[in-house]
Amino acid sequence: MEAKKHAKTVKLIGIILLISLALSAVYSFIRLIAAPTEILQGAPYQKVKSDYLLMLTQCLLGLLVMMLPTFVSKKWKIVVPNTIVILYYVFLYCAIYLGEVRNFYHLIPFWDDILHAFSGAMLGALGFILVDLLNKNKKVSVSLSPFFISVFAFCFAVSLGCIWEVYEFTLDSILGLNMQKHTSSNGMALVGNAALFDTMKDIIIDAAAAFVVSFIGYFASKKQKIIKPLD
Repeated sequence: MEAKKHAKTVKLIGIILLISLALSAVYSFIRLIAAPTEILQGAPYQKVKSDYLLMLTQCLLGLLVMMLPTFVSKKWKIVVPNTIVILYYVFLYCAIYLGEVRNFYHLIPFWDDILHAFSGAMLGALGFILVDLLNKNKKVSVSLSPFFISVFAFCFAVSLGCIWEVYEFTLDSILGLNMQKHTSSNGMALVGNAALFDTMKDIIIDAAAAFVVSFIGYFASKKQKIIKPLD
């Protein structure tokens, strides 16, 4: 009964996310056509083409990656827990729709930092779950100590966090965006530590959140024996 309830929640949140991203993609495409290329000196702030291009790219990517749990489940016969899927959908909604489309990154202080902490913790927990799923698979014999499992969970989360930074760097380089905040709000190119600050801050927050989850998971799995090796 509880599983059916969670399944309905996943479906409902998935529909909300799908509609939000699809409508936002249409909106950003229309605004992209009409938006100016750059703000004229002395003119009030307004979003330019690069802003709407970023919004459109993020919405399209979100529509693609939201199908990832279903793809993983069908491709490798791995049952992703409903709780993780719900957290994943909530993260996409907060990062793309609220963050980019509703402008929360600029309206709410530390919104980006909160999301990176959330994603680092979520990915760390997912690392534990992956080992647990392999451990329960009769076709794969996994016998790992709680310490090694914690190290894997930490490395898994940090690696995906770094891949995200590579994604941001790639889009910035190809599309001329400013996802990594290498340019100030007035268009001045930053140099040195100032140019690296946003990227390094994101990686550090990812690593810190993943470490906390891995630290807690180590003692939990050691004390309660959540993850047991196969006989």
